[in-house]
Amino acid sequence: MTAPLRQTGAHRRLAPASVASADSGHANFGLVGRNTALAAAVQLGRRVAASPATTVLIGGETGTGKELFARGIHEAGPTAGAPFVAINCSAIPESLLEGELFGHEAGAYTGARGAQPGLAESAGMGTLFLDEIGEMPLALQPKLLRLLEERTARRLGGSREYRVNCRIVAGTNVQLERAVAEGRFRADLYYRLNVVRVDLPPLRERRGDIALLAEHFAREIANRRGGPVKVLDSSAVSALEAHHWPGNVRELRNVMERATLLADGPVLRGGDIVITARDAFLTPAMGVLVEAGCEETRMQGITTPRIPASSNPLSIGTISIPTGGKSLAEIEREAIRLTMLLTAGNLSAAARILGISRPTLTRRLRESGLTRRSLLASK
Repeated sequence: MTAPLRQTGAHRRLAPASVASADSGHANFGLVGRNTALAAAVQLGRRVAASPATTVLIGGETGTGKELFARGIHEAGPTAGAPFVAINCSAIPESLLEGELFGHEAGAYTGARGAQPGLAESAGMGTLFLDEIGEMPLALQPKLLRLLEERTARRLGGSREYRVNCRIVAGTNVQLERAVAEGRFRADLYYRLNVVRVDLPPLRERRGDIALLAEHFAREIANRRGGPVKVLDSSAVSALEAHHWPGNVRELRNVMERATLLADGPVLRGGDIVITARDAFLTPAMGVLVEAGCEETRMQGITTPRIPASSNPLSIGTISIPTGGKSLAEIEREAIRLTMLLTAGNLSAAARILGISRPTLTRRLRESGLTRRSLLASK
């Protein structure tokens, strides 16, 4: 077995810090905005923060701020002075994840010369945030279930159990209910994690918060660089509000970073807001129908797909099952192929439609021998 990963982007050991604030909007838990669904989530988060023994499941698309919200729960609770430890369950290979979470003893595998505590141990009385929990391998799920139920764990290669005192907060950008139905996630673990469920709304459902967030990021960027704050005029706000933000708040932050860096003068205008949407597929849930292979137009610095005239713009193919039958693997491969065509190769959008995470889709593309280049070349 290979030695566990340490000090990588897959997990972060964070010291306590203040919750982010903003001059306008709802700044609780570092989330800026006045959206009612967001306010309800914050209110629920405040209530559960007072009970560090309560497990929390945070749902939301990629980029909605699940880790920020988890940290907010930690900071608002009675153990805020203890560590906050975050790990991305999809970013660490299955063979290494157990050692990262639960630790290992000397000699547990080749190269393990000394004992190493796991993240559940290192979190102490603080919080362990398990992001993309839906990607946790099935083989490790019983061990996590035992940790949640018995509050104990055992290091890899060890014989003694240790007490786990941290709060467990999990995040997911996929429908765990579907994963349970498909046998990819244990039902008992799902119910044990789903003690208190908080769902963060996507940015497209928070239209009134886009300008507030943009102004917040403009101030944040100016403070970091030590320069003056650039203000947005009405054309810049209109350009931002015209986009559907498939990457959510994270995408908006990146757009503002680019705009403030490249714009001349103290005012950000519509032409400074450049959003490349060639690969940004807007799902039917967003109220927009887009067909793969659309041409593009450019208005106010935004590149958007031109929707072609079609009797059924969402129909690009069908999955047929012949009388001789077709295997489930073949059906899955065809579903992935058509969805990738429908989204013009956008992995995040295709994963949302299929109800799986982007890492899972990437893995299944690789297993099926499909590539984005070959798919788009064949359409």
